[in-house]
Amino acid sequence: MSKPILYGIDPSPPTRACLLTAKAIGLDFEYKVVNLMAGEHMTEEFLKKNPQHTVPLLEDNGEYIADSHAICTYLIQKYGKEKDQLLYPADLYQRALVDQKLHFDTGVLFTKLRAVMKYILPTPKKVPEELVTAVYEGFDFLETFLANSNYLVGNTMTVADICCIATVSSLVFAPINPVKYPKLTDWIKRMKQLPYYETNENGASILLSLVKPHCS
Repeated sequence: MSKPILYGIDPSPPTRACLLTAKAIGLDFEYKVVNLMAGEHMTEEFLKKNPQHTVPLLEDNGEYIADSHAICTYLIQKYGKEKDQLLYPADLYQRALVDQKLHFDTGVLFTKLRAVMKYILPTPKKVPEELVTAVYEGFDFLETFLANSNYLVGNTMTVADICCIATVSSLVFAPINPVKYPKLTDWIKRMKQLPYYETNENGASILLSLVKPHCS
């Protein structure tokens, strides 16, 4: 059986979420960087694997999965050890809470980043102030989610934390005031203590270096 192959790019938060998840479960996988600027995602070969021509994309024994959250939960369930199953709990209620935070990542956090990125790629221009300010709505929700727990769903880290930190770390062109957001600040520090967090940090730094100059 061949290794799973993850196609992606480091600055992409969804790609980083998948990389973090793979690292969290100790998965032996292959990572292939897709050169979007060169149009590698639009080749006939890639489009056969993913007609949406997006990254990340997982290839696993001739089968393909697009969408970071689908990839992350699949990897945990298929390749995670017994202890790793806490990342995506079997209990239906707890799993629903994790799924809800994953949808929050997609529908709230990432949409705010995507709105900003439209002003950065392909030709950078000034990002409207209201788009930067809109990021704080997401931070407000996160502060509430974390009001009574160390993580987004209780006091044990789940895949929801992994996916959301990949996005949040890309949104800090909107500075986080630790006085206003003490719980969120502590959660970010907690996530940064993960032994494999560097997998996320490098790509986030690249993305922020592209965005920050156009948000002032």
